Amino acid sequence: AMAPGKKITARIKRTLPVKGPQAPTLSELMRWYCLNTNTHGCRRIVVSRGRLRRFIWILLTLSAVGLILWQCAELLMNYYSASVSVTVQFQKLPFPAVTICNINPYKYSSMKDYLSELDKETKKALETFYGFSEGKSKVRRSVDEWNSTGSDFFKQIPLLKFEDFSKTVTDFRSGQKRKIEGSVFHKDSSIVNSGDSNDIIGFQLCDANNSSECALYTFSSGVNAIQEWYKLHYMNIMAQIPLETKEKLSYSADDLLLTCFFDGLSCDKRHFTRFHHPLHGNCYTFNSGENGTILSTSTGGSEYGLQVVLYIDEADYNPFLVTSTGAKIIVHDQNEYPFIEDIGTEIETAAATSIGMHFTRSRKLSKPYSDCTETGADIPVENLYNKSYSLQICLHSCFQKAMVDSCGCAQYAQPLPAGAEYCNYKKNPNWMYCYYRLHEKFVKEQLGCQQICKDACSFKEWALTTSIAQWPSTVSEDWMLRVLSWDKGQKINKKLNKTDLANLMVFYKDLNERFISENPANTLVILLSNFGGQLGLWMSCSVVCVIEIVEVFFIDSLSIVMRRQWQKAKKWWNDRKRDRSGKPPQASNLERQGHDNPVCIDEDLPTFNTALRLPLPQDNPLPRTPPPNYSTLRLETAFTEQLSDTLEVGQH
Repeated sequence: AMAPGKKITARIKRTLPVKGPQAPTLSELMRWYCLNTNTHGCRRIVVSRGRLRRFIWILLTLSAVGLILWQCAELLMNYYSASVSVTVQFQKLPFPAVTICNINPYKYSSMKDYLSELDKETKKALETFYGFSEGKSKVRRSVDEWNSTGSDFFKQIPLLKFEDFSKTVTDFRSGQKRKIEGSVFHKDSSIVNSGDSNDIIGFQLCDANNSSECALYTFSSGVNAIQEWYKLHYMNIMAQIPLETKEKLSYSADDLLLTCFFDGLSCDKRHFTRFHHPLHGNCYTFNSGENGTILSTSTGGSEYGLQVVLYIDEADYNPFLVTSTGAKIIVHDQNEYPFIEDIGTEIETAAATSIGMHFTRSRKLSKPYSDCTETGADIPVENLYNKSYSLQICLHSCFQKAMVDSCGCAQYAQPLPAGAEYCNYKKNPNWMYCYYRLHEKFVKEQLGCQQICKDACSFKEWALTTSIAQWPSTVSEDWMLRVLSWDKGQKINKKLNKTDLANLMVFYKDLNERFISENPANTLVILLSNFGGQLGLWMSCSVVCVIEIVEVFFIDSLSIVMRRQWQKAKKWWNDRKRDRSGKPPQASNLERQGHDNPVCIDEDLPTFNTALRLPLPQDNPLPRTPPPNYSTLRLETAFTEQLSDTLEVGQH
């Protein structure tokens, strides 16, 4: 049987439980929660007898909480993941746009007047450094030619030969050695393995506003050095020529295209759209969709694609600007810009090049599943290409914007921003040094363009398979070249050279359209269901239980902490006021309410006589009994005047 003292204690605890935020301490709040919560583990911790059993329940409850947190974290991470599905459909496919450019951008015979001074400088450098000469009459110049207006620019940035990997250089114009200053940038990593220092060719770029700020660009290959130096001056010259003039200097559709077939039917230049590329001159796009019509094909194979014969005209190539012969093509969507210089495929001359295509459409999920953009409208970079958004368009536009902001002019190879003009040495003498410095930062991802620009969420891709065969064959070469010469309008006795021709075929290998899409691995409903399953499995907990946890551990706990802090602050303020006024301390609420004697324990409740003999605690003063309120002994009536019948009784 339970002792009488324990019965009284148990009865008091049952009748006077501590409830919620009314608990004076956090420990009592936690005890109340464990006794009243629906999670069985917490309740078993409080009501279990024995330390071992209580320790086991604590361990089990904490393990269950840890498993819940782990599983819920996995569910949350899985919610932000996507599954990839691949769908293959056999259907009639739209034919892509095919852009074709001659590797040589402009006819060299038409450009000689603009490039004569640059070509003379290049030939002089070849003669000085490598002993190459086409005849002294073509290389030697008078003093007036050297001092002409055009040559002033080349004096500023001449080709230099570095000796013994030092900053001692030989200027090809004067042949004299001199010491130069500046940071050295090696444009070819193979310079480390180069054993002959005589092969190191480069040039120096200096800040026009500060001549002491210079950069030295060196190349282990003389070919690379001369081409880079030539291209630098070439862009400076081309930036000063009007667009209408450059279009006339480049190849027309009649110049480039000899024959054309599509889907077994003949086509001509009317099916091609011209656009001018800064580095490749006039390019021509088949099936551009400019007139609102996009061609399609219902049959795969080389006979039902695009077949063209191109006239390359190798004899009219610029010998310093390009070192390969042929054409460049790119397959792209009608709304995409053709980046010939980045991903173009080169076509050989005297060969038949067959390009088989596989069409794939891809779509990725945007935020929160991936960091892609739907239309590019959320990217803070102006689209300069007037085409649908792509990562390349964003990067090029970002660099061009930085070029205009930093150098005051636009780089020649990219479209012009509004209100800007292309860089040239006459108007912007510092643009070359600024451009190379800025490009160095761009490559090192220091301009922020790679951080701003994002991939497109949806895009189309044509996977290309290229095969090459000799064309024309030896037995058919003679008659074929004569017929093509006649078609070209040449004399019958003057046939074309096969190195001037290139045969191109672009076709679908099959009509299977592959669609790759991302789908959410989980929806919000599935995520909540999984959360509920984990809580019910490990803690027998529901949504109401979760709300209870939030209420007790956050709202009630915070209320208790804030209340105790308020009481401390209030006591500190009262003590401060008392110290200033000099009043004696007043009994606190705890003193008025009494206190528990620590000597008294539940197992042996004191009687009235034994309680008088209990020692007082050392930390608390002697409890005082408040004086009686004698006003409570008075009888007060609820009536304002005495009743008449009571008066009569009183008189009698």
